[in-house]
Parts: sequence; structure tokens; C-alpha cells
Amino acid sequence: MSASLSTASPSASGRAESWQDTVSHAFVPMTVDFLEAVPSPGEIVSHRLGPVWISRVQAGPQVVTRSRRMIAAGDSPSLILSIQERGTALKEQDGRETLIRPGGFSISDTSRVFRKKLEEEFAFTSFHFPRAELDVPEKDLWALTATAFDGTEGSAALLTAYLSQMARTADGLDEAVGRRVAATALDLLVLFIDDRAGRARPQGSRTAASFERVKDHILRNLRDPDLSPSTIAEANFMSVRLLHKLFQLEGATVGGWIRAQRLERCSRDLLRPMAGELGVAGIARRWGFANSSHFTRAFRAAYGMTPRDWQVGAHLARRTG
Repeated sequence: MSASLSTASPSASGRAESWQDTVSHAFVPMTVDFLEAVPSPGEIVSHRLGPVWISRVQAGPQVVTRSRRMIAAGDSPSLILSIQERGTALKEQDGRETLIRPGGFSISDTSRVFRKKLEEEFAFTSFHFPRAELDVPEKDLWALTATAFDGTEGSAALLTAYLSQMARTADGLDEAVGRRVAATALDLLVLFIDDRAGRARPQGSRTAASFERVKDHILRNLRDPDLSPSTIAEANFMSVRLLHKLFQLEGATVGGWIRAQRLERCSRDLLRPMAGELGVAGIARRWGFANSSHFTRAFRAAYGMTPRDWQVGAHLARRTG
């Protein structure tokens, strides 16, 4: 779902009223106070992917406030993550205030009072995440509001890179793909929140669910010799860096996990009747090993013997057993 809202009214009063309605419709009810005598035209272009709303906003100087009265109206709580693209924003919430510069991002919680002051023409892209979709402790969210995050390092870089790509491609995604993309965005936001809190995410979390989806994709494509981190990441709508990060959190690597799964299946097939017909090289190719010499070296490293010795040992064990 997409929507484009703009204020092109020729009169200042009409433009101000229209923008007030536009902002509240795109996000949550908020008050807009303009910092120029004649409000500049503004535009908000929004897309919805699953439960996530993406909005690119550009306008002139203004102050936006979310008051207690508006919160009391009872709309569903959400987090709004905004990536600043042009101009600076002074954010205030939970007793803190910080300046967000281009390239950085910040988070606001709509269940509590906040204020955002933009003293020059600006542009930013916001991601509106329903609070109910985020399985994170409330205290962790309190620690994140009105804080400037640098989108160039660590989990913050992973988050901003993915969200920026998500915003650029949102208009061309169908509903089913959009939901999968949004699910990964939620996973990555939870990963970022946990990282800021200084802990790994327990099993059963959204991050663990993403990891399980990736492993399922790999297992369904083990026979493909071209399976690689880039093809896996593309199929699961995530960056290669995020893919590696998910495996690192589990104490593994992408390549190592794929190799172990392939070797396990090869070891089983080597002991089956098909082994005589396919041969060692054929079984290796069957499970994605394009080079038989590489397969033999990997098998020896994992099992302490060559594939043929594995077959002979199993045959002797059956005869003497």
C-alpha cells in the first residue's frame, strides 16, 4: 500500500492546516508549530509493508509535539525510527534531548510525550513499528529514545543499511514479499536493541526466527553448487553483513555451517547402496561439492579419514558385527 500527501495550498493558513492533518494521518496525532511566517510546501510519501509503515518526509522549519492529551486518545503504541537525510533535528523525550544530524537516526516512543524541532528545511525517512510486534523489555526502549545513533558502525550500520534499502524498494514489492521484508526489519531492530542492552538474544526470539528461516533456505538448496552468502542473503531479503551477523550470534559461520550440512549428508549416502553407482565424486556433486579434491580434504578434516576409508570401515564393521 502506498500514499502520497502534500501541501500545495496557495494560502499560508490553508497550507498550515493541511500539513497538520497530513502529519497526524501519516504518523500519530501530533501538533505542528511552524517556524516561518509562510509555511513551505511539504510532502510525505508513505508505503506499507506488512505491519511497518515507511514515510519519507520533506518540509520547512517546524516543531512537532506529541502531548499527553493526544496519547490519552488511545491509539496503539509504536516506535518511530527516523533516519535524518537533510537538515538537523533536535529530539526530546524521557528527560533527554539530542541533535540528530544527516546520516544518523533516532527513535521515538509514541506512548510517551516527545518533541522534535527542525529549524531548517529538512528530509528524513521514518519507519513506524507497532510496539506489539517487538518482543523487547520496556526498560530497553526507555534507554533508546532521544538518542543519536551513528549509522556507520556495528548493529546500527546493519540496521540503517537494511532499512534504507527497504525504503528504496518498497514501492515495487508485492504484499507477500513486503511482509517478509518487514519481518526481517523487525528482527534487525530487535537485534539492535539487544546489542545496545549488551546481551545476546535468547532462543525463540524474532532474531532466532530469522536464523531458522535462513537455515531452512540453505537446507532446501544444499544441492546447488552456487549456494553462497550473497544468494542466501538476496533470497531472504537481507544484507550479506546481516547474514554473517546472525551466524556469528550462534557461534558459527555461513560457509562452515553449509559445509557441515553437506558433509553429513555425503557421509550417509556413502554408506547406502547408491554409493556403488554414483561413486565418491558423484555423491560429492549430488550435495553441492563442485570439486572432488576439495570434498576429500573437507571430509578428512571433519571425519579423520577419506571418504573411501569411511566406506571401507563401515563395511568391515557390518561384516564383523
